[in-house]
Amino acid sequence: MTDSRLTAQFAFLTEADRLKSVLRGTTLCDGSRRENSGEHSWHIALYAMILAEHATRPVRIDRVIQMLLIHDLVEIDAGDNPIHGDHDPVEQDRVERVAADRIFGLLPPDQRDTFRALWDEFEAAQTDDAIFAKSVDRVQPVVANLETGGGTWPEYNVTPAQLEVRVGVKVKQGAPALWMHLKGQISAWFAARQ
Repeated sequence: MTDSRLTAQFAFLTEADRLKSVLRGTTLCDGSRRENSGEHSWHIALYAMILAEHATRPVRIDRVIQMLLIHDLVEIDAGDNPIHGDHDPVEQDRVERVAADRIFGLLPPDQRDTFRALWDEFEAAQTDDAIFAKSVDRVQPVVANLETGGGTWPEYNVTPAQLEVRVGVKVKQGAPALWMHLKGQISAWFAARQ
């Protein structure tokens, strides 16, 4: 039983390594290259640890970090679909759910069910932990774009209204102080381009 459990766990961990090959729409803060989804997951877990005090409601940081470390594993199959990109969200959701079934299905049943439930919780963004996790997930690319003089915003023709609706709403829900802090920098960046 232990051998089969370990075999399944190592199969999952080896599959998770593929997340490092999924390139995202966001660049590193130094602008040298696009980040990969593995780097993104690690970075937002660190964001959550550092910024947890700004959560609207108390969160269990261990659960938030767990969500953030697994939330993008579906990109192994589904790829990264940038928030400002042109894609069908209904189809993306379908593809990601199939990917979640396959990827979490590599684990032993108890871990499969636990991690899939965490992933579903993150996606639904109804609990305090998931709401904060979603906020941090939205903040990190904004910071990277600000650090790189707008980063990929020009490439995706991002507008202030899009940022408010696609990013600000989620961030304000879980950590409004973070959005208020960034909003001035965002406004200044767009004002300088006019």
